[in-house]
Amino acid sequence: MGLFETIRQLLGVNAEAGASREADPEDLFGMSTAYLTMEADLDFAPTGDAALCFGNVDSTAFRNAREQVEAILELGEAESGTTADFHEDHHGYHWIVLHDTDFENLVTSIHFASDTLVEEGFGSRLLAALFAFERDDRTAYWVYSFRRGAYYPFVPTGGHERDQKLEFKLESVLDGELGVEDDTSYWYPMWPEGDAHPWG
Repeated sequence: MGLFETIRQLLGVNAEAGASREADPEDLFGMSTAYLTMEADLDFAPTGDAALCFGNVDSTAFRNAREQVEAILELGEAESGTTADFHEDHHGYHWIVLHDTDFENLVTSIHFASDTLVEEGFGSRLLAALFAFERDDRTAYWVYSFRRGAYYPFVPTGGHERDQKLEFKLESVLDGELGVEDDTSYWYPMWPEGDAHPWG
């Protein structure tokens, strides 16, 4: 088992025991104001990318729920301009990756997708929602852990290294505006493959 897969398991299946409450997609709307603070106070601008990561279930009901999400997001592209990519990584995790220069559209679409899975009875399969920001060629993420019902910052620097000093800076500025995870042992890294985003 590779390090990336181990982290995914910690964030997903193994984090079940550390879950503080059930997944609540309403928490995602906290990003609707937090992104303004990221830009105004920290000079981190949205990249126009966000993603939802969830585990698979080998059932017809789950496939139907996933297809429902995909169909509505694809239909919504004409209205909102939000484009969506759907793929499965080589660890078997599913990703819905959204692209839009309007950050509010990203938040709304991520909320829709996760809320639909919760309503269809698959909230336990939701792992994380990621929102990407950049400053001076440095990418920072706010990760919402559905298992913990809280956000945490993640700033990869290349390889399997992270800028913890900057992560604590982001936490200090956004804590109170976002429900930030108090226990830093749950700030699980979502390591990118090379220089790509965590979703590839």
